[in-house]
Amino acid sequence: MEVIVTGSNIPTAEEIGPNPVDTYRPADIEKLGIHNTTDLLTKLPQEMGSTVNQNASASRTDDGAVIPNLRGLLPKETLVLIDGKRAAIIGGGGSVAGAGPGTAGVDINLIPFPMIDHIDVLKDGASAIYGSDAVAGVINIFLRHKFRGLEIGGSIGNTNLGASNDAREVEAWMIAGTGDDKTDIVIIADAYDRAAIYSHDRSITRNANALDWGGFDSRSGIFPGRIGSFRLIPSLFFSANSPPPHSAPNVSTSPYYVNPLTVVTPPDGDFFAYNFAALTPSIPAADRQSFYGSFTRDICDKYLTVFADFKYTRSFFDAAAAATPFVADPFKQSNGTEFSPTGISVPIQNPFNPFTVADTTLIVNGAPIPVTTGVSFRSINDAPVRTAKTTFRDILFDAGLHGEMGELGNYFKTWNWELGFRYSRNEEENLIGGVVSMSGLRDALLDTNPATAFNPFLGILGRNSEAAISRVYITLHATGQFELPLGYYHLDGDLCNLPAGPVAFAAGLEYHGERWRNEPDELSTSFNSIGAQDFEASRVNRDVWTTYQEVRIPVTSPAWKFSGAYSLEFDIAEREEWYSQNTSPTTVLKAQHSQFDAQKPKFSVRWQPLNPDWIGALTLRGSYSEGFHAPTLPDLTPAGSAFLFTFPDNLHDPKGLTPEETTIRVIQTGNPLLKPEVAYEWSYGAVYSAKWIRGLTMSADFWHIDLRSLASFVGPQFIINFENSFPGLVSRDPATGAITRIINPDLNLTRAVVEGLDYEAIYILDSSIFGRGDFGRFTFTLNGTYLSRFEFQATPGSKRIGLSGEFVSGFSVTGSLPHTRAYISAFYDGPADTWLAGFDTGATVHYTGQYQDDNFNGVPAAKARKVREWTTLDLIASYTFNLPTPAAAEVPGLTKDGGKNVKMPDGKEKSVLPVSTAEYNPCGWRAWLNQTTLTLGMQNVFDSDPPFVAGARGNNYDGSIADVRGRFWYVQLKKRF
Repeated sequence: MEVIVTGSNIPTAEEIGPNPVDTYRPADIEKLGIHNTTDLLTKLPQEMGSTVNQNASASRTDDGAVIPNLRGLLPKETLVLIDGKRAAIIGGGGSVAGAGPGTAGVDINLIPFPMIDHIDVLKDGASAIYGSDAVAGVINIFLRHKFRGLEIGGSIGNTNLGASNDAREVEAWMIAGTGDDKTDIVIIADAYDRAAIYSHDRSITRNANALDWGGFDSRSGIFPGRIGSFRLIPSLFFSANSPPPHSAPNVSTSPYYVNPLTVVTPPDGDFFAYNFAALTPSIPAADRQSFYGSFTRDICDKYLTVFADFKYTRSFFDAAAAATPFVADPFKQSNGTEFSPTGISVPIQNPFNPFTVADTTLIVNGAPIPVTTGVSFRSINDAPVRTAKTTFRDILFDAGLHGEMGELGNYFKTWNWELGFRYSRNEEENLIGGVVSMSGLRDALLDTNPATAFNPFLGILGRNSEAAISRVYITLHATGQFELPLGYYHLDGDLCNLPAGPVAFAAGLEYHGERWRNEPDELSTSFNSIGAQDFEASRVNRDVWTTYQEVRIPVTSPAWKFSGAYSLEFDIAEREEWYSQNTSPTTVLKAQHSQFDAQKPKFSVRWQPLNPDWIGALTLRGSYSEGFHAPTLPDLTPAGSAFLFTFPDNLHDPKGLTPEETTIRVIQTGNPLLKPEVAYEWSYGAVYSAKWIRGLTMSADFWHIDLRSLASFVGPQFIINFENSFPGLVSRDPATGAITRIINPDLNLTRAVVEGLDYEAIYILDSSIFGRGDFGRFTFTLNGTYLSRFEFQATPGSKRIGLSGEFVSGFSVTGSLPHTRAYISAFYDGPADTWLAGFDTGATVHYTGQYQDDNFNGVPAAKARKVREWTTLDLIASYTFNLPTPAAAEVPGLTKDGGKNVKMPDGKEKSVLPVSTAEYNPCGWRAWLNQTTLTLGMQNVFDSDPPFVAGARGNNYDGSIADVRGRFWYVQLKKRF
């Protein structure tokens, strides 16, 4: 039987093709200890770098999307397909608020595992096959389209046998299917719910002060009870009170404030710094509900088949970040910058101000206002955390026709066609709570009424009045939507016959429209908030037309038994894409919008030099391809986003000219004039199945990606570190040299070169080969990746930076790039026709090798350190009951069709007494246990923390390839009817 394998549009019956593809079926996913999509990405060896998953950071808010990132480039360089076709990326464009182009992609968390038939991971570039985005590889998720019967299942797991306390995870599903030789109908429903794991639950994340681990103290210096270098005296600091109003000229003369270094016995806790990790979740709570239906009907045998699929998923992610720091002064200077770069300014007229002499005088609405400057405050008790509640609503609809063309004649007997339409839409809604309104704070600080004025002089346990809280704190609301209508026509078959076999081809036409909009509320678009990302609205659209062709040419045939060329075939593919002019109502560059087109080839070869009967099956394969990646719509939006960064909490000035606690605004913008990325890729490898060791298959593939004009944000710290390479992006005070603003635009960076080796060995040992009976089957698997090279060059005049074997932070490629990631597993399946026939058990060891920590971050005194290797053990055991079905019992006196007249041989009719044909349904415990599967599993058996990473400030570990959940047990029960 021929099928289309990911990496080619031509059906094939070959088990080993010219492209390296790993296939994971639901049973494989379960055996690897993968319980959710974050598990899938953290355990997949080819995943690394800035992978997006649900391991949140204590210092930021996340939206809960799970987006793959093969090879550690950027998530946008990995194409995710559903049933071989494109789907909508997340509606927000890759960020909780505003666009994050590098992380814009398809959220695979919206596809529950019970819906999946199998997942193909193509570890090779495929722009010539699938178009833009397929630079680093392809993850192709195939949904179920055929099922018979009814399956009801559920699972429950928890971390309460380890150090992570109670973090329950529950999932329930139903799969129903019916049909015959012409019709298939499948319906699936799934529900998932997970409780949170908090940073304080694990030793590695419970404190942002990582000095004892060899890292940094990432605790914040912005907290209540502080003015400049002074603190409230301890008795007031650890209270809910504030100093008496207007009781001293200034902070240096007040008896209620003290230099903390002069306290004889300094108290512990937050007296010196605020530990935000004590309140934030490491893995936030989440839930998801999904429904899926599939219909297929052969109308004219196999010549005409109609199909339709529908999927709807709603997901919710309940993240939280540190309480809002009051780091942007609500009072502005005439040039628009904050008056006080450290802390906020508080008018002397404020009823809670403990001072009588102003530090300076501001002009507010034309009137002079004496103020105290440098007042520090954080909403620790007013709003303990900033909440980020994200809801995704995802719709996918497919409909079309396909069939064979054999009825047109013998020449067309191998030809197949498909005509279809897909509509997918992803809607994202964000509610960001605990944010501060600048205008509301300014009015509340100017207020002279103690009942409604805001008090920023409270001790760390203090809380403002409800009237003041309602004036100052707000909830921001933003929505985003990405639509993708897609129409296509596909044709494949055999063109002609050569002596070595038929020349197969595939060709097709495709259209897809991309429609993206991002709509924040007025509070965000006015850039009037503290503690959240303010951003402008975006609306960007474009249309893409595509043609593709592919030909597979056999050169030699196995039937010839030609030594040195037992089987040799070439595959040539080409894809052309035309992009319409991009449109956005907010841009000022309408006449200069980019327009793209591309024509990219791929050449592949598959070569079996020797007859498998001699030494076994040896297959050599290789490919060369040119990749193309048009800027994503979030890349192209001219809308800007604003972030507040603080020195040294978020940034470090290598020149040492920016004082600590200085807060600046970082402006992040898209770029309508971006050029497309281009890539030059090649791979070669071998697959060998040994003749003398039956069941052993080994493979190795070397791959190389040269990506140029990489469209990405480089990040504010990277811009500061290489300031001379980015003229005009860093603004400094002319007098002091302190940084006052950074612009972080989406740019075409020069180059990234990545290469490495994928390797795999599978050994299936059938115990019956020893001639001592069948004791079952053992399967041993080794799958890994070695990253040998990862070089990044930001500008043509800058040097290449070697990043392989390092943790990288400070620009878009943020995360671990270890040399080695692998897993090794051993599984046992019981022998057939015995009580062990349904028994499966095994273990998987996941390994991530050492890598260099990024603990410099511009600090010359920091010493280099290595991140230790991380090894975890997962165990699983399952048993499927296959009991003999009880014999059906007849129901006396009842028939299914009742009595009837039967025509006798002489032509007369005779009444025949009914014979009992009705039966009792088998019941009892055997019937209920039959086809029931019970699974017990445990991840991270030894409850080991992930390795400490100093560069992952605040989080203390790299959540892109590791998780902090610890030991996790689960029980799964499913029943087939």
